[in-house]
Amino acid sequence: MKKRRRAIRFARAGSSVLELVLVLPILIMLSFGVVDYGDYFYVKNTLQGAAQAGARTAITSSATNTSVSNVISSMMTAAGLQSSGYTVSFNPTDVSTASSGSTVSVTVSASWGSAGVHTLSAAYGGISNSKQVTGTAVMIKE
Repeated sequence: MKKRRRAIRFARAGSSVLELVLVLPILIMLSFGVVDYGDYFYVKNTLQGAAQAGARTAITSSATNTSVSNVISSMMTAAGLQSSGYTVSFNPTDVSTASSGSTVSVTVSASWGSAGVHTLSAAYGGISNSKQVTGTAVMIKE
């Protein structure tokens, strides 16, 4: 009778290990995916915020491309993104020449390969390194 109980208990322990082996890879991939996509939305929000701050600076009457780039650079540095990892573009190309009442557009973009954490490679369902993450803001010149 004791041997039979021990055999049943051992069989249950074996099935628990088998279930863990089957479910654990799925849970790990899901966890890394949540981190990867959460970081994507963080970077996207950071680029959008930097573009808005740059556009707000660009619409003032004394704005120059350098002053706008400095504001964007300080925001990106505070967020932990390197200056070599993103590009900034303006429309018009020189914000100091924009006339009052015209629109000024500031775009900050980066490739995911230079901005992301990369917890999960694209081969396993993560975000591709060539993905472009962009933040754009359009405001009217004062």
